[in-house]
Amino acid sequence: MSFLDPAMESKENIINRASRKRPFLVNHHLLNQIRSAKKRVVLGELTDSENINLTQSSDYKENLKPISELRQAENGYGVEEYVKSDHYVSLGSIQNKKFLNTPLIYQHLRLLEIEEKRRPLPNYMEKVQKDVTVGMREVLVDWLVEVAEEYKLVSDTLFLTVSYIDRFLSSHSLSRNKLQLLGVSSMLVASKFEEISPPHVEDYCYITDNTYTKEEVVQMEGDLLKYLNSELNNPTPKTFLRIFIRAAQEDSLLSCPSFEFLSWFLVELSLLDYSCLRFLPSMVAASAIFLARFTLQPDKHPWGLAMQCYSGYGPSELKDCVLAVHDLQLNRKASSSQAVREKYSQHKFKCVATLPCPSEILDSYFEDTDE
Repeated sequence: MSFLDPAMESKENIINRASRKRPFLVNHHLLNQIRSAKKRVVLGELTDSENINLTQSSDYKENLKPISELRQAENGYGVEEYVKSDHYVSLGSIQNKKFLNTPLIYQHLRLLEIEEKRRPLPNYMEKVQKDVTVGMREVLVDWLVEVAEEYKLVSDTLFLTVSYIDRFLSSHSLSRNKLQLLGVSSMLVASKFEEISPPHVEDYCYITDNTYTKEEVVQMEGDLLKYLNSELNNPTPKTFLRIFIRAAQEDSLLSCPSFEFLSWFLVELSLLDYSCLRFLPSMVAASAIFLARFTLQPDKHPWGLAMQCYSGYGPSELKDCVLAVHDLQLNRKASSSQAVREKYSQHKFKCVATLPCPSEILDSYFEDTDE
């Protein structure tokens, strides 16, 4: 049975069909095989992929940090060391002086996220798609959240998956009965890139209740890789969130698991909302930090001078994105997609999805501060 029926009776029917498929998601025998494997899949083993060139500039290559160090910093570890080292950004080293207190790895990621080839069109539904709708995209992402949970995939895999989907849909008009195929093929590519022991093609066929054959998934994987042109390592909101969390946790009151989990919850909610594509990943991550601090400490300004200097974003710049994510947090659009809320209502995530949040944010919190 197809994930998105061509008849498309209603979004509710789609969700019901997806819900009925949930028992089919878990193949414990395959999961045990996946978890028992210990060998990391190297980049060169990605199907039909080419060697990744980080930059065309040989001068720039000579100044790049080793990949292991870049990866470590990108994952949120060693950020303090970058800040304290001679790689600290000075006034004369950049044209935009608002990044005064920012490590160079963050500067590199900010440059990557604005590259046109790495960004989806914020209006691709209106400009490109003729059969796929915003509601279908939301249902697909909600289902992929469940798949990632069932297969114990890291969150980076989920974020990359959604990024690949949006980028592909920005240039390819797709029929609705192929949307789930794109979803599982995108997760197949993302899991090969991020996971130590990624699920196999057969696993992704299985979780669609064998709606698609192995050959169809492999063909879509090849089409996706060809379009991405090996630009697989996209900065996502989760990439920036790790960096911002480390900076925000300098406040001892926020050095608690609830703050980190709440930030994760908010940034994951943004994946469901097509309208959030108009915001850069770094802005979504900063807005999640803003809202997490506001939720836990509503009487304190959520975005002080330290975070403003570190992120390069002032409160006024974050306003539109913060309000958009705040609406998602309060479920003001009455979305029926519940996978993210159910996930973060679990005790292992401190039930952060159930934390109350004030319905209004003071206008003064969106004013730049010198304190």
